[in-house]
Amino acid sequence: MSSGRSQIWRRRTGTTFWVRAGLILFLIVFVWVQISFVDFGSSGSSYPEFNDSQAAILSMVPVVLHKFLAAKPRNGTVNGLNGSYSNLPYYKASFNITDIKRNIAQYNLQQTVYNEDLFGPLQNDSVVVVIQIHDRITYLRHLIVSLAQARDISQALLVFSHDYYDEEINSLVQSVDFCKVIQIFYPFSIQTHPNEFPGEDPGDCPRDIKKDKALEVKCNNALYPDLYGHYREAKFTQTKHHWWWKVNRVFNQLEVTRNHSGLVLFLEEDHYVAEDFIYILRLMDKTCKESCTHCNILSLGTYLKTYNYYGDAKKVELTPWISSKHNMGMAFNRTTWNEIVKCSSYFCKYDDYNWDWSLQHVSQNCLKQKLFAMVARGPRVFHIGECGVHHKKDNCGSTAVISKVQQVLKSAKRHLFPDYLILNYATILKKSKLRKGNGGWGDHRDHKLCMGMTIA
Repeated sequence: MSSGRSQIWRRRTGTTFWVRAGLILFLIVFVWVQISFVDFGSSGSSYPEFNDSQAAILSMVPVVLHKFLAAKPRNGTVNGLNGSYSNLPYYKASFNITDIKRNIAQYNLQQTVYNEDLFGPLQNDSVVVVIQIHDRITYLRHLIVSLAQARDISQALLVFSHDYYDEEINSLVQSVDFCKVIQIFYPFSIQTHPNEFPGEDPGDCPRDIKKDKALEVKCNNALYPDLYGHYREAKFTQTKHHWWWKVNRVFNQLEVTRNHSGLVLFLEEDHYVAEDFIYILRLMDKTCKESCTHCNILSLGTYLKTYNYYGDAKKVELTPWISSKHNMGMAFNRTTWNEIVKCSSYFCKYDDYNWDWSLQHVSQNCLKQKLFAMVARGPRVFHIGECGVHHKKDNCGSTAVISKVQQVLKSAKRHLFPDYLILNYATILKKSKLRKGNGGWGDHRDHKLCMGMTIA
């Protein structure tokens, strides 16, 4: 009996052991998945679970890259403060407009490629990264830090496209030493045309004046309100003009990229990239050629608030390109651009001041092969800007989102650089009626300027 009881006891003990072991293994896997799951939070600027102090953010950046985050002190007085302007990230020096125009023309004529002697000429399989910049230098500093940490960045070309001339920004851009760099300057900016079109001409119609009153007072653009009855605002029209100008210039005017047939990735000054963004972009391109030949846009960003890198790091979604969802960190090549530029009138004359909505209009109404996207489910491009053209908050210098993104990428690190991609076709909903544009682009002078920048 004792021997039988002993055997039963051993069987029970063994069963209990395996149950406990299984439970422990389940808990380990559960915790691992939870760590990999990222909740990017609401659209607010407060993330109490993260330390977003300057010291904490700096601690997440390699020491060798701290130089990109340090504002150079300049002597002088502004708003009663002597010495350094380092606490004034949006300080703008007063330049003579004639000097600015001359400097801009010189930059655009010379087309200097910095660091080409160190990294060699641009190759066709190299990624060209085009960054649209206004004046938010704090965000730009962090974008540069993120780019510096990317694998294979030394093979890339960074094209910084400016619509605001500032010596501090120039100094920052020219301090980039980890890849080839070129600066281009949008020549029709508000800064260089403050009192004339395409800036705000004193003779232009006020935004909310009624058309009959505008005709009566004979303001410059009285005949051309937008589809909502409003007149143009230069601060809103500039972004679309700049976007169209820079893409034309990169593909058709710059010597360094004139014959480049590889991928061109479009970023903005308030974006932040993962260290495998070039790797994943190339992997997506390879996968497209093998499994999605009708994909002509690659998108590395997402506006989803939650994502799970454990499950999503190697997933991509195949879907018709939607401007409001797939406009962040998007890339395409010369073949796609050549089709888009044929539809320049659809872009330039569409009554919407947003470049992405205008591109959507091109896709839906002009292109033979509509824009179709491969989208990274686990994002490699993030939006860190708290403020911009559409939104102004009390604290535009907030670093909360930057801290959040740093932590997201730290937790996702083990899931980056996947060996392959998993393709998922998006659920195609019933085709909805096309919405009309957002307006702000009814002025025929904007149409003419845009068409004049087109190089087909």
